[in-house]
Amino acid sequence: MTPEERLAELGLTLPEVVPPVAAYVPAVRTGNLVYTSGQVPMVEGKLAAGGKLGAGVSLEQGYEMSRICALNALAALKAEVGDLSKVVRIVKVVVFVASDPSFTDQPKVGNGASELLGEVLGEAGRHARSAVGVAALPLDAPVEVELIAEVG
Repeated sequence: MTPEERLAELGLTLPEVVPPVAAYVPAVRTGNLVYTSGQVPMVEGKLAAGGKLGAGVSLEQGYEMSRICALNALAALKAEVGDLSKVVRIVKVVVFVASDPSFTDQPKVGNGASELLGEVLGEAGRHARSAVGVAALPLDAPVEVELIAEVG
């Protein structure tokens, strides 16, 4: 089953690539690696939610926002390589979580992105990851996800 077929089976559709909000491009390929720019939880051109984890945004909401970010990252990756079947492996994922100083469950928020990548790409979706709490993210997004993928 292709990653696109897995997406359909999950009831998901890759969105249009989120246009940059500053001076960067959504993804860059160098050799067999593709680096995506940080993806925030944009849905149909609008931020799905704003705020900070532990201060108005629940862990469950953060998890879902992380999934949306990963879906947006997959859209940027596909736009760069043409077909998600070309993904050999997701090498690294970085999850930034806008957090109240007392919030310490950034890894649980990041699981939303990690689990989505595994569901869509299978073994190729298993990756190294960092989940980092930050004071604020662009547009008041609660989560931002970037990834590095090896492609064939």
